[in-house]
Amino acid sequence: MSRSERLLYLLQLLRNKRVPVTGPDLARELCISIRTLYRDIATLQAQGADIQGEPGLGYVLRPGFTLPPLMFSADEIEAIVLGSRWVARRSADERLSRSAEQALSKILAVLPSELRESAEATNLLVAQTARQAEDHIDAGVIRLAIRNERKLVIGYRGAEGAVSERTIWPFMIGFFEAVRVVVGWCELREDFRSFRIDRITALTPTDVRYPRRRAVMLKAWREREGILPR
Repeated sequence: MSRSERLLYLLQLLRNKRVPVTGPDLARELCISIRTLYRDIATLQAQGADIQGEPGLGYVLRPGFTLPPLMFSADEIEAIVLGSRWVARRSADERLSRSAEQALSKILAVLPSELRESAEATNLLVAQTARQAEDHIDAGVIRLAIRNERKLVIGYRGAEGAVSERTIWPFMIGFFEAVRVVVGWCELREDFRSFRIDRITALTPTDVRYPRRRAVMLKAWREREGILPR
């Protein structure tokens, strides 16, 4: 790996450690000599990384240091490009699609030239298949309600065509090949329910915060469904 990639990897190793890690252990992980490791640590310290420690005692990265946001490895760049292109080309949420394109443009504009050329020439492409089912409402309203932990009142058309009004506590959107699904607590059913977004016929946001935290509901839903967090 290049020296810049090695420095990033060293920072990531230190960020993942809660206790001091010795120089020989770090050098062994990076496949470098102990002398090279000492030089790399000195370089990172000179660039502002608050790395505490000394030879023989171990090193630790103090809390509060943030990696420069545009210091990505080649693999990370490819993952960002692929994910952004998937959202831009495959999502029926027009606002999300535009945001993906804008975010990718901003990232590419400020990358170092060699990384930008690599990102623009990536051979990871998103297949040109049918987009997801079209929505009748603005899915951005659902995403905002999830972020703010607010109740939504929706009109929902079931599989047999009947429309019912539901008050839900949305906490997650699942993206599938052809459809998207919002998962939330349904006050009518008093249970977790999944709703296809393309079957939501009406959507009314509210200022009412639902009584359970989003993370708590997500954990409870995962436990019930037997889904392990990643």
